[in-house]
Amino acid sequence: MPARRLLDATELFAALPGAVVEELGELVEERSFTRGDLVFRQGDPSESLYVVLEGRVAISTRSSDGRESVVAVLEAGGLFGELGVFDGEPRSADVRALTDCTLAALAYDHVRRAIDDRPEILRTIVRLLAQRLRATDEALADAVFLDVPARTAKRLLELAGDQDDFRIPLTQEELAGLVGASRERVNKAIALFTRLGWLETLGRGRYRILDRESMTFRARA
Repeated sequence: MPARRLLDATELFAALPGAVVEELGELVEERSFTRGDLVFRQGDPSESLYVVLEGRVAISTRSSDGRESVVAVLEAGGLFGELGVFDGEPRSADVRALTDCTLAALAYDHVRRAIDDRPEILRTIVRLLAQRLRATDEALADAVFLDVPARTAKRLLELAGDQDDFRIPLTQEELAGLVGASRERVNKAIALFTRLGWLETLGRGRYRILDRESMTFRARA
């Protein structure tokens, strides 16, 4: 794989010296997955980090009774599976392909050698991990301070990005897990937004935002 593709794909590689990107780019393994495939399971041995080149993946955890909670949805440029670089512990979550996707896998040994040769790389990695920690803190705060309609509005806006017409690449159960509520309560929130004229349901997981300002306000309170 050309190193330039990695550089364009993720913040981590874009922030590294060009020589490092060239070296690591030669060591990347490209892997393809179809919708629904598991990239790895919680508890699996961790040996590589991944970058999403094309498509979308969901990161999720499971409770002891089997309930699933979607922690994040990653698109092209998303980085995951990097924690094992430092602690060597098993995978802490499941990762599943939400669409047909292509991932770049880079073995931990290659990353560790690069860090040993250029310790300044740690600054970039620590900054990225700090961003993950802040996102976790925000999700915890949302669970405490925001009600289900607010959390639903926030997640819908995140999934839509800057597009008013968008498709949710999740099942109803997965969306509920991402919101942190039951499927019934999330569906009621979406129905409420539809009645208020903020959102239009187009079918097959497709939606249109009609009043972004009101949705944004509701996502904050």
